[in-house]
Amino acid sequence: MLKPREAAPEMSFPTIDGETWTLSERKPQSLSMVVAYRGLHCPVCRGYLKELNDRVGEFAERGVEVVAVSSDGEERARAAKTDWELPDLTLGYDLGIEDARKMGLYISTSRGKTSIGIEEPAMFNEPGLYLVKPDGTLYSAFIQTTPFARPKLEEVLKAVDFINANDYPARGEA
Repeated sequence: MLKPREAAPEMSFPTIDGETWTLSERKPQSLSMVVAYRGLHCPVCRGYLKELNDRVGEFAERGVEVVAVSSDGEERARAAKTDWELPDLTLGYDLGIEDARKMGLYISTSRGKTSIGIEEPAMFNEPGLYLVKPDGTLYSAFIQTTPFARPKLEEVLKAVDFINANDYPARGEA
């Protein structure tokens, strides 16, 4: 079980821009924010990542480095980046199913085509949002079993403001 104030699981995956994003190499001013999304087949993910893309600058102003990742392969991730118009969002791909499980993410199996007519992969991760301190310890995790009811980004921004202003500790460690 993931616990705040303990080391976050190692996360490393390729990004659309040709880099490899590795959590242990990140040195944000405040936090790293990793948003796990379901993949190209998910219309809820599209809206969430579009808003996230539009708010990347607000997170950066607060010292938060943002990345989104799914278990989709490169071709589907590139399609999401282009079709969803995500120019400012660092987008990763090929999150392994076992790596997703280590992150505490739930895994689903395909039910065929979604409401937008895109085939689900055979297996894929459900959504999650992680805030990780520069020392690599988990600050918080929001993990869902379905595409619905994700953390509101406005509330995450307010939380980051409070954390930064008050040196508020991670909770849930007991």
